[in-house]
Amino acid sequence: MRYHVIYDGNCNLCVTFTQLLENFDRAQLFDYTPMQNEEMLQKFEISPKDCELGMILIDNEKHDRRWQGAAAAEEIVNLLPAGDLFIAAYRSLPGMKWIGDRAYEQLRDNRYTWFGKRETTYHSPFGCAAKNAPN
Repeated sequence: MRYHVIYDGNCNLCVTFTQLLENFDRAQLFDYTPMQNEEMLQKFEISPKDCELGMILIDNEKHDRRWQGAAAAEEIVNLLPAGDLFIAAYRSLPGMKWIGDRAYEQLRDNRYTWFGKRETTYHSPFGCAAKNAPN
């Protein structure tokens, strides 16, 4: 995989987004690790506190290239076929980036209240393998 997606495996909204991405991507670009996988977080040098700011996207070729929160969601869409056109249109509309960032923050901060919390953590069948993690 070229990118690692770190998602909240206890959040119904986050898991639904991850499953949609899994079905669309079919392990071509992305693999997935829940924020609850402390071993993998350590390998990526991510703390649980880092995860409070939302999903994280990591470039497997350059681990210092990372996106988080709304920026991660935008970059994921940007990487999908024809996604760059959607993102370019979204960013060209005055104020949309600001609105999108604020909407992401609200969803992130209220995700369990609005969408519920899973009883068990979701682990993707396209999970991030330890061999792909940085040393």
